[in-house]
Amino acid sequence: MTPRNAPKNIKVLYLDDEKNNLRSFKAAFRRDYQVFTAGNTEDAFSIIKAHKPHVIFSDQRMPVTTGVEFFNAVRQVFPDPVRILITGFTDVNDIIDAINKGHVYRYITKPWSEAEIKVAIENAFDLYHTRLQLKEKVADLEKTNNELNRFVYSVSHDLRSPIASVLGLVKVSKLEVKDQVAQELFEKVDDSVHKLDMLVNNIIDYYKNSKAGEDISKIDFNHLVEDVKNHLHSGETENAFRLNSKVDQKASFYGDYFRLRVVLSHLVANAIKFKKPDQEMAVIELSFSIDEEKASITVQDHGIGILQDHIEQIFKMFFRGKEDLAGSGLGLYIVKEALAKMGGKIDVESSPNKGAEFSIELPNLSPAEDE
Repeated sequence: MTPRNAPKNIKVLYLDDEKNNLRSFKAAFRRDYQVFTAGNTEDAFSIIKAHKPHVIFSDQRMPVTTGVEFFNAVRQVFPDPVRILITGFTDVNDIIDAINKGHVYRYITKPWSEAEIKVAIENAFDLYHTRLQLKEKVADLEKTNNELNRFVYSVSHDLRSPIASVLGLVKVSKLEVKDQVAQELFEKVDDSVHKLDMLVNNIIDYYKNSKAGEDISKIDFNHLVEDVKNHLHSGETENAFRLNSKVDQKASFYGDYFRLRVVLSHLVANAIKFKKPDQEMAVIELSFSIDEEKASITVQDHGIGILQDHIEQIFKMFFRGKEDLAGSGLGLYIVKEALAKMGGKIDVESSPNKGAEFSIELPNLSPAEDE
């Protein structure tokens, strides 16, 4: 795993204000490791910058600064080296301080033995090597994840134009072709393409929510409701719902308009999708109560409701309560993630055939907090 057969690859720095200790340390370990010594923190920082040691030892008691203070300064600039404290004392408070402030790997009490130091060096180097591998793997995963996200977003975005074209052609064909069998086939094509369109739009919303920075602005909730209506009227939900809203606003509200629109659009679309079979039109009630601290929002429908066994599952990615209904399983997951980005929370109450009520709380971000 690590190059123990070639210990000279291990670089070790020892900081101590006593020259005899520095000489003894170097004489004991120079044949096994690349040993650097420093009598003060300035020289130690120069060595770290120039040689990048894997393991750093420091004496705790020094005239100008303590070993803990030195390690605390080191980890701010050079976080990778593994830090080991050498102390002639076993004060518990010093040891706790070393762990908390200096992020010390371990401590060794004086007088130390060569065997103990060697074991400490090689174990510390194992840790250094493992951390380095982990950091590289994390960087690779982040790169792969970013590339995958960009690819999915790009493909989804490029699909919107041909999807719109297909929907347009199907609409024209339904008007021009009167054959009953053809009409039924066009209906199936129309339904399938709308499902695809919904999935594409959900992927785009997910990507934008995960990547977009926070954009705080003053929100007009009446305008927001109209925006949600217009957004949903442009798709397959046209003429499929009635949205009633009540706004009780006692103070100006500042928040992330884009993410709030995404949240409400998905909740309303969800209510439309899960209306009762005998309902010609879904009726959704929106209410807003805004004060200086927060906005409380409820979205209530009168649809088929949610099974109690599903209440804890509905915000998970790709969860679908009913397989026979259109949906990607992303909508409520996007809602939860968008609210988390805004520092908000959501709860739901529902029972079968009695509809569902989603309750949202969002902090009111003042202009001062936005700066």
